This record gives sequence, C-alpha cells and structure tokens, in this order.
Amino acid sequence: MVRLEITRLPGIVQELAPDMEELAGRIYSWYVEAGHLVFPDPMREWVREKYGDIETQQIVRVTNNQTGESTLFNSVRARRPVMTPRAEETRDLRALSAEGPFANPLEETPADTFGRIDGDYWVTASNIAKYDYLHAVIIAKENDPYVTSEPQIADMISVAVRWCQDAHRADPRAIYPFIIWNFLWRAGASIVHNHAQVLLTHQPYAAPARLERVREEYRCRYGSEYYDDLFTVHTAVGLGLVYKNARVMAHLTPRKEHEVAIVTESPHDLAGALAKVLECYRNIGVQSYNAAVYMPPLGEEGHYAAWVVDRGDLHSRTSDIGGMEVYAGTPIVSSDPFRLMEHLTAAMLP
Repeated sequence: MVRLEITRLPGIVQELAPDMEELAGRIYSWYVEAGHLVFPDPMREWVREKYGDIETQQIVRVTNNQTGESTLFNSVRARRPVMTPRAEETRDLRALSAEGPFANPLEETPADTFGRIDGDYWVTASNIAKYDYLHAVIIAKENDPYVTSEPQIADMISVAVRWCQDAHRADPRAIYPFIIWNFLWRAGASIVHNHAQVLLTHQPYAAPARLERVREEYRCRYGSEYYDDLFTVHTAVGLGLVYKNARVMAHLTPRKEHEVAIVTESPHDLAGALAKVLECYRNIGVQSYNAAVYMPPLGEEGHYAAWVVDRGDLHSRTSDIGGMEVYAGTPIVSSDPFRLMEHLTAAMLP
C-alpha cells in the first residue's frame, strides 16, 4: 500500500469518485512543482547522509479557494525529526509554573468589576494589560504546566462561557466571544503558569468574521454548509475523523506546523477532541502551541470551531514566523498533514 503524503495530493484527489473530486476542487486548488539545486562536491556526502538525494525537491502549494488561505509544503523539510523535551526541561517548566502571580491568583491578580468565575480547575482574573475592553485570563489552579485531560479542558471552556455571560450582563452590547490559549513563550505567553484568555466585544474579530462571511457566501452559492463540505473533503483524502461528535481535521492549509481544526455544534463536544489533540501533541514532541475557539454570538446557535497549531521548540532561537507568513500570507510548513493524521488516529480511535 502506497503511503499517503502531501506530495501525492493531486493523485489522491484524482482517485476519488467524480462528485468528491469536484467538491475537493471547489474548496482547494494545488500545485506540485520541482525545485532544483546543485551542491558543491564537499557538501554532497553530508547532505546525502542527512537528507538523502534532495537535489530535486517537490514543493507543494495548497490554496483554499473559499478563504484564500494558502500553505507551502516541502517534503524535505518534513523529514526533519521532531524531538521531545528533555526531562530536565520539563522539571524547569514545573518549577517556573509554581512561581509568579498566577500561582496565587486570588491574592495577586485583579478581578473584573463583576467578579471572578471559579471553576473546578480554573479561575478568572481581569487581564492587567488588556487586549480589548472586556478581557479576562483563565488561570489553571494547578501548577502542572501541562493540561491534557478532558475534565480540565471542559472546565476551561465552561469557565470561559460563564465569564462571557457575566461580561454580557455588564455590557449588553458585547456579544462576540473569543477564546485563545497561548501555551508557553514560543506561543506568545508571558507567564509559564498555564492560562488561557477570553474576550467579549461588540464587534467580531477579523479572522472569525471573515470565516463567517465565507460560510454565508458558500451557503448562498452552493446551497450547503462550508464546514460540512470542508470536513467531507478532508475525510475523503484521509485527513478527517469523528471523535465524540467532534469533526477533527489535519488541516490542509495549516498556518504553521501540525495544525488541527475541530468543528462541533456544541461547546461541550470540543473538550474531548481538544484533549486528544493535546495528547497527540505530547506524543509527537510538540512543546508549545496556540489554540483558539471561534463561537457564535451569545444567544445564537451555530458552530464551534477550534484551531490548534504547533509553535516549535522552546529552545529554538529561530522564529517560526518570517516574511512569508507576515507579508505573503503563505506560511512555510515542514510537517506533513498525513503524518499528523496518523498520530491523531492513534490517539483518538481504538
């Protein structure tokens, strides 16, 4: 059996049934082009030992025709091993997590004017340097920096929803919720102690608003739900599965390494799948991540979409984001979504 990989995407799609091939082409376009290079003689042996024959490299670019998202893949970069954190690094994180104001939030962090939300595993604080006018930090009660269990994540989402309800009562104009979770400094967190952030505003943020416009335009043009068709395409090419009512995808146009998309119709269905994604991340050595949850306006029904992405080695001095990400809008990704899907399947399916 031929192993699936991103360089084979055109052939994978061609092998689908005609209607499924048409649907895949509606949402995505792609190209595979050869990049060539010539090594000086002193380099050849070293390169072949480390990478094999890479004088010709297959570059894959995948574009989402509906959202405009685009990602470049290089199978040579995807061969690089992912290293797990060393034991001493993990101990350092646990010690650092026990320090600072988040280790004692009731005494060392401010509250919102409408109080705090106190859950089983998390408690809120008003962010001392706010992103926006209604912005809270959701702080883990335990000092363990790693949160991967379903009850812990379910409680974090519950605390966020309850905070949004209280914030809305304080300012009825604010109806658009947004959750982000920056895990450790590579992902933008300034404090090691595990925490997430929740915001509520009267104007939706640009990225979720843009996705909502795409969904509406897609529905009007094709008569179907964009999320449904997105998942159908991912599943057809081998990059989607269902876990406890949550649709999970190894994203075809990832923002960076190992991006996973989770779509549900209830916030309660997010926790189990997100917990398994984080378990998978630990298994493959992911050390830092960003997560976000897009939610419908308060009081309205709709889809809940979570996005999780690897942010790289904690000890790397090289940024994972450069000019291509900032100005071309096309990230360069070294991980293959088909390899990620193998690990997600191992974590989620019996």
